[in-house]
Amino acid sequence: MTDIARYAIYFAPPAESPLWRFGSAVLGYDAATGEDVPHRALAGIDPAEWPALSAEPRVYGFHATLKAPFRLAAGMRRDDLFEALQDLAPRQPPVVLEGLAVTTIGSFVALTPIGAAGDVGALALRVTSEIDVVRAPLNEAELQKRLRAPLTERQRAQLERFGYPYVGEDFRFHMTLSGSLPAERVMPVADALRTAYREDVPVGPLDIDALAVFEQREPGTRFRITERFALG
Repeated sequence: MTDIARYAIYFAPPAESPLWRFGSAVLGYDAATGEDVPHRALAGIDPAEWPALSAEPRVYGFHATLKAPFRLAAGMRRDDLFEALQDLAPRQPPVVLEGLAVTTIGSFVALTPIGAAGDVGALALRVTSEIDVVRAPLNEAELQKRLRAPLTERQRAQLERFGYPYVGEDFRFHMTLSGSLPAERVMPVADALRTAYREDVPVGPLDIDALAVFEQREPGTRFRITERFALG
């Protein structure tokens, strides 16, 4: 039977952490439990408006991408993915970031690293490369969706090689907090999220010490965490 699921390898904070509770409340969805949660109130943002503005990232759950969503290659099983991660994770030391800050990336608002983040970029490249053996090539619809974004020649080559354009030098660690916003809403939303983040999440370093498998069982459904693999 063909596995129609998609899988992604993400960083996700521990479910009991203030950071996870904050991100899940902003999106209105807890990918650890698979349940909706009440949206975090944001100063100056209409509560009736926010669910639509956060709808896109809510599908994926609160996370930072290490390997973007993919389908399994023909002949590969879910267990093959897990075995590959069981082999990889103990060989990869944890990464520590100085901290996170609410910033804007184009029309989106996200948490991005404070200070150097080269080690997490190397982690993402290693995960993307080593786990690629289980990934199916992009189908035509997936490819065309990616090609709608303006890509450099290098990013196009990475898309062809890994099924994702933002690898290596083009990787940027981020934890998305909003969907694409109208230009006039970007800064008000960023300011509101910045205030909420300061109130909810203690200042301090961020330990990236595990790889989380997020799984989308059927097209159109939300991703949910199904397994974690501790880094060595």
